[in-house]
Amino acid sequence: MFQYQYSHIILTPSETKTNISLFFAGASNADTITPDKTEEFAAEGSNVKISCSYSSALSLLWYRQYPGSASEFLVLIVDSVKKTQISGVDYRLTTNIRKTEKQNHVDLIMSSAAVSDSALYYCALRPTVTVTGNTRTLTIHPISN
Repeated sequence: MFQYQYSHIILTPSETKTNISLFFAGASNADTITPDKTEEFAAEGSNVKISCSYSSALSLLWYRQYPGSASEFLVLIVDSVKKTQISGVDYRLTTNIRKTEKQNHVDLIMSSAAVSDSALYYCALRPTVTVTGNTRTLTIHPISN
């Protein structure tokens, strides 16, 4: 059983920016995962870093889901062997793991954010096939010149 927690990166189109909606899922047992921030702002074309904090994990996964579509696997990180498998869905994605004495963090970094990147992004501690729950959909309007 998964508990779901929501976090958003909002990049406003009217300010030459784009909206990206993030969704984070975490296991409800002893392992936990939570977003580092609930809101983030960045300009279109900039690099966007999405981060989760987690207690412990054998693996970490990132997914993306566009409105009305199935979720797609983006990245698998096997922390114990420091191995990352990127799906090839988006060449602009990279990952980073940061560990401190108090907390572990996993970052998904997207270069050159665009309006078409508006989607649900979520981080999980275990493979996730489907995600259900109360999600929000953002509608993005391109900037008119």
